[in-house]
Amino acid sequence: MSTQRSIEKVTVLINPLSGHGNGPSVGRKAVARLRERGVSVTEIIGTDADHARELAQRAVDGGADALVVVGGDGAISIGLQAAAQSGTPIGLIPAGTGNDLAREFGIPVDDPVAAADVIVDGEVQESDLARITLDDGSIVWVGTIIASGFDSLVADRANRLSWPKGPMRYNLAMLIELTRLEPLRYEIELDEETVQVDATLVAVANSRWYGGGMQICPKADTTDGLLDVTVVEHGRRSRFVRLFPRVYKGTHVDLPDVQTYRSCKVRMQCEGITAYADGDRVGPLPVTIEAVPSALHILSRPAA
Repeated sequence: MSTQRSIEKVTVLINPLSGHGNGPSVGRKAVARLRERGVSVTEIIGTDADHARELAQRAVDGGADALVVVGGDGAISIGLQAAAQSGTPIGLIPAGTGNDLAREFGIPVDDPVAAADVIVDGEVQESDLARITLDDGSIVWVGTIIASGFDSLVADRANRLSWPKGPMRYNLAMLIELTRLEPLRYEIELDEETVQVDATLVAVANSRWYGGGMQICPKADTTDGLLDVTVVEHGRRSRFVRLFPRVYKGTHVDLPDVQTYRSCKVRMQCEGITAYADGDRVGPLPVTIEAVPSALHILSRPAA
């Protein structure tokens, strides 16, 4: 469901590290456009993730018409923790390397002025969110994908590497993990069945995209009250490498070693595996994930 809402005052959260330090420049262009359109803007920049989350929560509690996030999916995740189930809309000014949640809602990913116009002219759309509950009881709200298995092993490896810098570190981590590819024994509890499988990766989705445009769960719908689950069964390394390019078009789900499921609630267990969500580390499995209908209000393009 979409509704019109007058946007007169917003709080803009800027991640200075997004887009390899491009966040402030993108933020300045967006803020200038919002003010040009007559919107009152309060800017906030957190000294770290916890501080940014505190400032975002304060903005939501203070009654801003919208919380606008300048950054990538990790920065947007901070906004989601504050705005989930609050009724306060989120506006997105993409400035990261992935920008997958913005892509899901048709928000321009390379034009901050056009993205700012969506905030002023767009509609407030209701969207589901995924809610992760870790075994320690902590909760994380997710807009895109909960990744585990090969993806999270690569991220863990990249985080441990001190060289090289930039995207090449992730590429090196991927090559290392490919040489170590082994079956991962998963137990996945769904609404109506429990799946035990030797897998390479398992992704649980609220929306379709991750990794900067890969449709890991191509049929995910942010309004259906369900989570989509993609399981890539373990197989030969060469077969997995050939599968990977198909993820950009979403055609990997047609392959015989890829299984898909839908469920309101998912519990994943796999020893030694970490869950990542919206590109950031969440914590070790097991985790419980639930689809929460209409938990997010997001400013998106008006319907055609």
